[in-house]
Amino acid sequence: MDRTTTSTAPLEPLEFRAFATAMGRRLVRTAFLLTGGDAHLAEDLAQDTLGRIYGKWRRVSRMENPAGYAQTVLLRAFLSHRRRRASTEQVTDTFAETAVHDPDPDLRLTLLRALGQLPVQDRAVLVLRFWEDRSAEETAEVLRLSASGVRSRTSRALERLRAVLGDQLDELPRP
Repeated sequence: MDRTTTSTAPLEPLEFRAFATAMGRRLVRTAFLLTGGDAHLAEDLAQDTLGRIYGKWRRVSRMENPAGYAQTVLLRAFLSHRRRRASTEQVTDTFAETAVHDPDPDLRLTLLRALGQLPVQDRAVLVLRFWEDRSAEETAEVLRLSASGVRSRTSRALERLRAVLGDQLDELPRP
């Protein structure tokens, strides 16, 4: 019996491939910050995010902002991962063996360590507000909080970040 399909749809839409290529690095960078510097987990979360989007690509491709949706899926994948028992692994100071073209690597490492010491929700708020440059309303929608809740959490998270940085804050360069 011949089991050929008559569907003319390609197995992998070219539009999705272009979207994944364009968004891949951005997703990994955001996940890297969310995970407190765990490059391998960041890549896993980005890949998981693209896998989830691929399964819904027809609907996602018709959205007004597929990139924003991808960031939301990434954040929810990160929060879901943090709730699992297997997520209690400790991040080490060993990073992926890739070259970083950073004008101030000490600042970068100090901030990554400090972000890694913050609670998950605080880290998520700071990354969305300051790295992704999202408004309080957009962040509230992603985190399922009120906009005023996001503003107060941002304020508390910045206070915690300053407390974690402590004396190192004075050593950081000022703009």
